[in-house]
Amino acid sequence: MDIQTYKKTLELAIKNEIEAAEFYQGVAEKTKDSNVKSIFSELAGEERKHRTQLENFLKSGEKILKINPVEDYKFSETLESPKLSLQMKPADAIALAMKKEEEAMNMYKKFAGSCVDKEQKEIFESLSRMEQTHKTRLEGIYTDIAFPEAW
Repeated sequence: MDIQTYKKTLELAIKNEIEAAEFYQGVAEKTKDSNVKSIFSELAGEERKHRTQLENFLKSGEKILKINPVEDYKFSETLESPKLSLQMKPADAIALAMKKEEEAMNMYKKFAGSCVDKEQKEIFESLSRMEQTHKTRLEGIYTDIAFPEAW
């Protein structure tokens, strides 16, 4: 991946973080469920932080983005993506968010797979791990909401 493609890909990652933050904030503002509102407001804030991290990373020219790996339970892969609606049940809203994080995680994995430069590959693998962290967190929330009998 040449440097221009690499920079454009990081700019795409920033754009995706902006879109995710807007999506989460939009759901938080429109939902009547206080739990969904709280969760999605928090997710929007996290996405805004990631945007800032990526923008600073792009400006600094750093070569390594450090994100620790987390366990991927692959729970979201077993669910269909629900359609967005203002009357969504909390579990459906969380499932939709999980699917969005899964898509982002897979996109960055694909970018990493196309890199021949070791440092660039590591950056995209780190971005994938960042999205996987969100997905794993949402999977835990989903399990608590969708299967309350389990706890």
